[in-house]
Amino acid sequence: MANATRRGFLGLVSTSAALLAPSARAASEAVTPSAGADDACILTPQSESGPYYLDPKLVRADIAEGRPGVPLSLRLRVIEAGSCTPISGARVDIWHCDARGIYSGYPGQSDDHKVDQTGKTFLRGTQMADNSGWAGFRTIYPGWYAGRATHVHFKVFLDEATVLTGQTFFPEALNEFIYSNVPDYTGRPKQRLVINANDRVATEADPDHRAYCAIKEERDHYLATLTLAVSRKAAAPVEMPTGKLPPAPWIKDRLAALVPGLKRTPF
Repeated sequence: MANATRRGFLGLVSTSAALLAPSARAASEAVTPSAGADDACILTPQSESGPYYLDPKLVRADIAEGRPGVPLSLRLRVIEAGSCTPISGARVDIWHCDARGIYSGYPGQSDDHKVDQTGKTFLRGTQMADNSGWAGFRTIYPGWYAGRATHVHFKVFLDEATVLTGQTFFPEALNEFIYSNVPDYTGRPKQRLVINANDRVATEADPDHRAYCAIKEERDHYLATLTLAVSRKAAAPVEMPTGKLPPAPWIKDRLAALVPGLKRTPF
């Protein structure tokens, strides 16, 4: 794709992300709270940690470990809900799958569930928030796996207590573009059926899109930003549902589900 077309595409995606995620927009535009950033001060919704969390005790900003994929810088800002005060020293953990939907540290990975990544630590890491509340990571754009929309997991700790467990989601138009055009992500044997519009975590845990990140294009990577508004009290874990989950709603109009604002019904 020509550079001008690609940038125009990303501009559309970035605008959509900004409209959908006022909290993320506030994080990317200001280091200190300002008028108009009120939405950033509302508690970020809790979400399930999923089955793939582990703590390899790796305090590092660069978590890719050479995994192939589109370079991504993820910046998370931790603030106190209500007051919007930055929380310096907060511990932030993130973890996510690679370009092929594989997590480190667990067996039963990949589309055929036969890849064992036990003992591996790629795409996991910890950072401490700076004086302005920012914690930054260098990674790759996450891939996808069956049953879930594109996401990155995070945990925030204060004084060893978990105050937030959540997931951040990405603009679907950009997801579709990357998964359809970048070789590290293409050639999967199955179609990607679950996206933000029909992912149960995205729709049930975060119906107001408060944990959707904002994306912009830098010279050699994408930059994703999100503000995490937390309470200083320990948060109860969100339990994963047991038993067989109902299938995700079928997307009849994929374009309407991928591009915000189209006056069409995706279901």
